[in-house]
Amino acid sequence: MPKKIKKKLIVILGPTASGKTDLSIKLAKEFKGEIVSADSRQVYKEMDIGSAKITKKEMKGVPHYLLDVVPPKRKFTVAQYKKLALKTIKMIIKKGKIPILCGGAGLYISAIVDNLKLPKVPPNNKLREKLEKKSLKELFETYRKLDPKGSQYIDKQNKRRLVRAIEVSKITGRPFWEQREKGKPMFDVLQIGIKLNQNLLKEKIKKRTEKLLKIGLEKEVKKLVKKYGWSPALNSIGYYEWKEYLKGQKTKKQVKKEIILHTLQYTKKQMTWFKKDKRIHWIKNYKEAKKLVKTFLKN
Repeated sequence: MPKKIKKKLIVILGPTASGKTDLSIKLAKEFKGEIVSADSRQVYKEMDIGSAKITKKEMKGVPHYLLDVVPPKRKFTVAQYKKLALKTIKMIIKKGKIPILCGGAGLYISAIVDNLKLPKVPPNNKLREKLEKKSLKELFETYRKLDPKGSQYIDKQNKRRLVRAIEVSKITGRPFWEQREKGKPMFDVLQIGIKLNQNLLKEKIKKRTEKLLKIGLEKEVKKLVKKYGWSPALNSIGYYEWKEYLKGQKTKKQVKKEIILHTLQYTKKQMTWFKKDKRIHWIKNYKEAKKLVKTFLKN
């Protein structure tokens, strides 16, 4: 019986502000691709500026999927993401196009690339309510004790993710990290990573933060808080730094400084995650990426 040929999937990954979006659009235009977002905040509607969501103009006519999926008040799990992403990737392949998964959320990418079997633990609302009242620092400490290995990779600033990781660990009595088993690969995958030196990345994060402030981040935060309160989705970088500012306990200058610092800290977490994966091809420019894709699609 002939061996079943796996469908091809290209993944563009890297830390925040490294240039993934531009690279994915160039490759999509060159190789008839369509882009599936792997960003854990851009799935939320109305969270546009703080998540640096791509605009229609920036898409340059390339179809993008899994942006604006749920409102900020809704919980959105990795399992839900996996289900939607798989459906979208298969739809793109059916159209005769090349699916390009692009983002910096390591767990979202791994859910697809490694066909992760995610723990099916229903939400425990009583436990969640209790955990939601805790600060990010307290949640991280709780999680660190339950799952020392997983705590090295989790985003400390992502309240939603911390609550879920604690919930799964407590309910099952096993570390969350250990419960994500890899399944049989569903696609033939090429993973391309963008690596920048720390100084250049820091400069890009600084410029990006300044741009977000200029185009109305403060206004967006106020509007979302008024509409949804401090929902778990808003307890993420670019948003929760405004909490004390809105109470008059912090200056805008301090907010900007904190967003830059927290983003930088998050990029280090992202790189710690990505460095574990030896299948990633790290590139310095578009020329290298194009060559890799050309070879990959030919074979």
